[in-house]
Amino acid sequence: MEQNINNTQTENRKEQEIDLLELVGKLWRKKKQICKAAGYGALIGLVVAFSLPREYTVSVTLSPESGKTGGSSLMGMASMLGLGNATIADADALNVSLFPEIIASTPFALELYSMQVKPEKSDTTVALHQFVEEQSKPWWGYVFALPGQAIGGVMSLFSDKEEEERIAPDPFHLTRKEEKSLMLIKESMKAEADKTTGITTITVTLQDPVVTAVVADSVVNKLQQYIADYRTRKATEDFNYQEVIYNKAKAEFYSLQQEYARYVDRNQKITLQSAKIEQERMKDQYDLAYQLFQQAATQLEVFRAKIQEDKPVFAVVEPASVPLKPSAPRKVIILIGFVFLAVVGSGAWILFGKELWEDVKKGIRG
Repeated sequence: MEQNINNTQTENRKEQEIDLLELVGKLWRKKKQICKAAGYGALIGLVVAFSLPREYTVSVTLSPESGKTGGSSLMGMASMLGLGNATIADADALNVSLFPEIIASTPFALELYSMQVKPEKSDTTVALHQFVEEQSKPWWGYVFALPGQAIGGVMSLFSDKEEEERIAPDPFHLTRKEEKSLMLIKESMKAEADKTTGITTITVTLQDPVVTAVVADSVVNKLQQYIADYRTRKATEDFNYQEVIYNKAKAEFYSLQQEYARYVDRNQKITLQSAKIEQERMKDQYDLAYQLFQQAATQLEVFRAKIQEDKPVFAVVEPASVPLKPSAPRKVIILIGFVFLAVVGSGAWILFGKELWEDVKKGIRG
C-alpha cells in the first residue's frame, strides 16, 4: 500500500517536472519575441521617465515638547488665591495625530495661498497659488485635459457669469480656480506623525528646489503658530478677562486713594467725632480696594504665566534645506518596471494568453 502511494507521488513529481520543462522550453523558443517585448517596454519606460517633470522634496522633522516649566509654583499661587485646580487646569492637548488633518485643511492652505515665492531660475516673485498652477505636467496630461477644456470653453459661451480675479479668496465662497489651486497646494504638503514618540515629519514636494525649501519652512512656522494659538487659546481668554477685572480694580483703587487723600487734607485740624468716623470709613474702603487691586494683579500674573506655560516648544530635529537633486522621477526604477512588465506580459501571452485567445475566437466562430 505504502509502496503504491510512493510510486504515485513519484509519478506526479515527474509529471510536474515535465510540465515545467515544457513551459520553460516554450518560453525559450520564443526568446526573440520576449526580447522584442522587453525592448518595447524599455522604449516606453524611457518615454515615460523623460516625460515626467522633475520634483524636489524637502522634509522637516519636529519633536513637540511641553512648554510647562513652572506648574508647581503656579499651583501654589492659585491655591493661595483660592482659585483651585480648575483655574490652571491643563488645556486640551493638541494630539499629534491631528497634524496631518491640519495641514490638509483648507484654512491652513489659505494661509499659504498668497505667500510670495521666487523660483531658482527666475528674477521675479510670484504667489504660491500661481506657481502651483503653472507647474509643468507630462504631455499626456495636456492631452487628457483637452476634452475638459473644450467642454468648458463651450459651456462658457452659454454662461453669463465670469469668474472675477480676487486679491484674496473668500473661504466661504471659493471659485473653481481658487479651489483647484488650494487642492494643488494641499497635495504638495504631507505630515506623518508618530503617536508613540510624537515625532512629526513635514514633507513638501514641488517642482523648484528653492520654492520647496521656502514653502517647507513656512509650513513648519505656520503649523507651530497654529498649535501655539490652539494650546494657549483658553489661557489667553482667561488672561483677557482677568485683565478687565484688574483694570477695573486699579481704577477704583486709584479713585478711592485720591478721594481719601483729599478728605484727610481737608480735615487735618478738625477734631469732630463725625469727621473721624467718616475718615475711618473711607480708610476701610481704601484698604479693601487695595486688597482687591493686589489680588487682581497677582491673578493677572498667574494667567500671564499660564499662557507661557501652555505654549508648546518644538525642537526642529531636521530643518528645511534646499535639495541638491530631484526626488522624482526615478528613471531607472521606471525603466526596470516597464521592462519587467513587458517581459511578464509577453511570457503570459505566450504560455496562456495566445491559446485562450484562440479558444475565444473559435467559440465566437462556432
